[in-house]
Amino acid sequence: MVNKQGAADPAGMGRIKQLRMAAGLVRKSNPWALPIVALTAIGIIAVFVVVGLLTGLVVLLVPLGVLVGLMAAMIVFGRFAQSAQYAAIEGQPGAAAAILQTMRGGWTVTPAVAANRNMDVVHRAVGKPGVVLVGEGSPSRLPSLLAAEKKRISRVAYDVPIYDFQVGNEEGQLPIRRLPRNLKGPAVADLNFRLKALPGNLQAPKGPLPKTGRMPKQPRPRFR
Repeated sequence: MVNKQGAADPAGMGRIKQLRMAAGLVRKSNPWALPIVALTAIGIIAVFVVVGLLTGLVVLLVPLGVLVGLMAAMIVFGRFAQSAQYAAIEGQPGAAAAILQTMRGGWTVTPAVAANRNMDVVHRAVGKPGVVLVGEGSPSRLPSLLAAEKKRISRVAYDVPIYDFQVGNEEGQLPIRRLPRNLKGPAVADLNFRLKALPGNLQAPKGPLPKTGRMPKQPRPRFR
């Protein structure tokens, strides 16, 4: 894109670059994805053209068909891009938090509100369904970690539904599912304020995760 001065528009170039990167990720994840996107647009446009020829409204229906076809193609492309993104981060530490942060619906996501030295972590999301705790790690160690965090949150989130899930590929672990809306906007804001007042818990260390697969030991307090 070029502005009035003849220089390239940085914002437009950034969007084109992002689109190319997304297309490359989609193509790598599913070689049939981009042809399906193209066929979606072409098929819808063809239907509008045929209807326009039969009804004598080609001038009106062809531009409308182009718009509808492009919109449908972008929706399909967005679905493929999301699936490709999930596939790219699946199995990596922090993948659950990354997925939570892409959810729509006014969620407030706090990664790693609880963790242990074995790299098991619990992420917290607050939204209209209530509080959602998502555990990531070993299915044998996460139940106790989730239960402790659920008990801690219930001190301030009384009468608020608290859901807990384990995300992963192990037996008994599930993907994030759709939840009902139990809270309204002001109630969500009030709950977030109360949760911030809770004392801190063991947090995952900042920066790259240690390659040993274990979190560093916390320094012991010294007594005189």
